[in-house]
Amino acid sequence: MKKLETFGIKPHDADLKTNGKQWSVMEKLLLGLTLDQYIGQAFRNKFNWFLAIIFAIGIPVIIYRFIFSLGAVTHASYDYPWGLFLGFGLFCMVPLSASGFMLGTTVEIFGRHDFEPIERLALLNGLLGYFFAVVYLLVDLGQPWRLAYPMVYSFGPAAVLFLVGWHVATYLSVQIAEVSTAFFEWIGFRRGYEFIRKGTIGLTVSGIILSTLHQGALGALFVYAPGKVHPLWYSSAFQWIHFFTSSIPAGLCMVISVSTVVIYTMKWRCDKRFIDNLDRITISLAKGAAMGLATYLIIKFIAIAHDNEWAYFATGWGLWWLFEIICFVTLPMFILMYGIHHRIVGLCRIGAFMTVFGILLNRLNTALIAFNWKLYQEIPHMWEIIIAITIFAIYVATYRFILARLPILYQYKSQAEEIEVEVSEEQVAPAKA
Repeated sequence: MKKLETFGIKPHDADLKTNGKQWSVMEKLLLGLTLDQYIGQAFRNKFNWFLAIIFAIGIPVIIYRFIFSLGAVTHASYDYPWGLFLGFGLFCMVPLSASGFMLGTTVEIFGRHDFEPIERLALLNGLLGYFFAVVYLLVDLGQPWRLAYPMVYSFGPAAVLFLVGWHVATYLSVQIAEVSTAFFEWIGFRRGYEFIRKGTIGLTVSGIILSTLHQGALGALFVYAPGKVHPLWYSSAFQWIHFFTSSIPAGLCMVISVSTVVIYTMKWRCDKRFIDNLDRITISLAKGAAMGLATYLIIKFIAIAHDNEWAYFATGWGLWWLFEIICFVTLPMFILMYGIHHRIVGLCRIGAFMTVFGILLNRLNTALIAFNWKLYQEIPHMWEIIIAITIFAIYVATYRFILARLPILYQYKSQAEEIEVEVSEEQVAPAKA
């Protein structure tokens, strides 16, 4: 796309063409390019080839899993019922998707409209994270057509898993509604856009209630297996609050990380409003993430003191726990604080990436590595790793596809605005010459 811009070809970003005609759906899908131009730029993109290789290997393995069942691609057993599909797909994707309810609350409830340039990116991050957590769950469970059974036919309101299932389903519906405003703008359905905007406050409040409950409920799932998770990662009294408090810096740092990747790889799709405000917003989000990390760190040590688990620090598991806490909680917290104090955006971004990795490590430690610590450590099956990577690659491809088209990183221009921009550019060109 950058190469096409050098020839004066710009992607579609307005509701009408400069001649006043409507864009067709096909023209919108092709970003305002001709079919030859679109195919040409798609083939020139090396990352597309990388994704194609992953899909060529991984999709047949996913089909193989549904034909020959879960046992053909995992080492799942009664000792290790949660493999990568849940350990990574559910327990890691969900906390990184907490950005949706936090930025929605910040803008719509607290009136911080200075965060609007990144609000839709945060909402999309939340939607896709939860959606693909469900995809991982369906690959693990199989028989997706029976998904309604444990939620509707076999009613079990006393079960935490029942609670988690309903939270995910209802919150996913709320997130689809929140992101639909961008879709309605894209297709030109003004009435749909206005209808959703009228219910924004209600949707945001619903998102706050459902997401906060769900983040904690994921931690409460481990109460089902007391003694299986190592005591340094498990506390019956604090497990739910560990998951909830860690999701706050996770969601904020995920938005910083995604926006960083976007500004370096998809700057052609970002408008001036997004680019000019990104550094300021990044530092503001880093402030929230640093405070969230400090809160999480304090609660972790309170839980250790409450359960009197200090003796485990002298073991190998204690060193591993300290590695996680020092390198991916304490260190990124101080990096974020230093970056905020000196307004160094690059440091804030480094701290954010470290925090995201730390959350991934914590969830994998809790669900896989420190699970059954008295028995043995399960090594995931090769096919299980390939399927997990493939679904994540589909997640990335879906993310790119939506960001390139829907007004997430840019605002739709009216016909008058588009003509004004073109006139100003024509006036600047002779001056440069």
